[in-house]
Amino acid sequence: MFPPVMPVYARADVRFERGEGVWLWDDQGRRYLDFVAGIGVTAFGHAHPRLVASLTEQAKKLWHVSNLYTVPGQERLGKKLVDNSFADTVFFTNSGVEAWECGVKTVRKHFHAKGQPQKNRIIVIQGAFHGRTLGAISAAKSEKMVTGFGPLLDGFDQVAFGNLNEMRAAITAETAAINLEPVIGEGGIKPWSVELLQQVRKICDEFGLLLFLDEIQCGLGRTGKLWAYEYADIKPDVMCVAKAIGNGFPLGACLATADAASGMVAGVHGSTYGGNPLAMAVGETAIDMLVEPGFLGHVQKIGAALDRAAQALVERHPTVFVEQRGIGLMRGIKCAPSIVAADFVKALLADGLCTVGGGENVVRLLPPLIIEDEHIKHAMEIFDRVATKFAAKSAA
Repeated sequence: MFPPVMPVYARADVRFERGEGVWLWDDQGRRYLDFVAGIGVTAFGHAHPRLVASLTEQAKKLWHVSNLYTVPGQERLGKKLVDNSFADTVFFTNSGVEAWECGVKTVRKHFHAKGQPQKNRIIVIQGAFHGRTLGAISAAKSEKMVTGFGPLLDGFDQVAFGNLNEMRAAITAETAAINLEPVIGEGGIKPWSVELLQQVRKICDEFGLLLFLDEIQCGLGRTGKLWAYEYADIKPDVMCVAKAIGNGFPLGACLATADAASGMVAGVHGSTYGGNPLAMAVGETAIDMLVEPGFLGHVQKIGAALDRAAQALVERHPTVFVEQRGIGLMRGIKCAPSIVAADFVKALLADGLCTVGGGENVVRLLPPLIIEDEHIKHAMEIFDRVATKFAAKSAA
């Protein structure tokens, strides 16, 4: 019999019942250290009292009215995002991929409003991931995501990660924007260098293109700065964000400059649930917590500690791991060709550590931003045990 829940996920057979801080407990009472954070979502861990209080207080007053009416929470959170970013304006969504789709529409509408409707193509990066809508998989063009879903949507031209010559060659009279993740997430934790990001900004300026960043996974403190683009001292024109902005409550946002959003006028876009009072209450508190003095400094400090620990781990197990890479608390440990990262993730889970796989045979570490040294030590002890077992199997 076909299951009542559509079987599109290869789920681990673990049922979590509750969480507190960086820990999760399953229905058998077993405790796990969470270095997934809902795939980079629960930046403040589980059941954070401030976020619980914000959601509970709002839930007692008003859940939903739709965007037929002014939502005060949108005005407050929107201003906080504008005040702490490059942007002049924000559109709220329920998810990251909706924010990305809004970004695509913003880019196209920008040029249409300026009398250049032919400029509607977007250069994207091989190995990137922007979500699972038909538009997003058409941009990613990954075989596992697109097989059986054709025909794909046109309008996206792929170039190799880090290849600026190929990027320049792909620009035509129809190119409107360049879209990239400052740190590729799902594709295996691959940061663009500061120099390359600066050059991409210059290419956009030279050809009159919009720079459209996807900081769904790498934004909102994950790298140690509020936004990953800050490392390169550049500013995008459009950016989609999500994940940590709601700490697990469904919420995303598309940020843009006034010029980039010049075509986004009344009636051209919308969302029934986007920006509802519940989401705004949680998002406003989350942003307040992220920008509190000292918080991002903690992320940078603990991120450096995780960097050192992961590097030492790789050096201790040269037959199991190839390298570690990333920024802040966005880390990837690349397994040796003889090791399947998905198998390693399963073994870590069996030993009480939650991680997640990624492209290029990588184990991703995306812990809550509130972790401390003791949690890194605990995680590395589990990694060591599992790596020792895998090394023994490989040698046998």
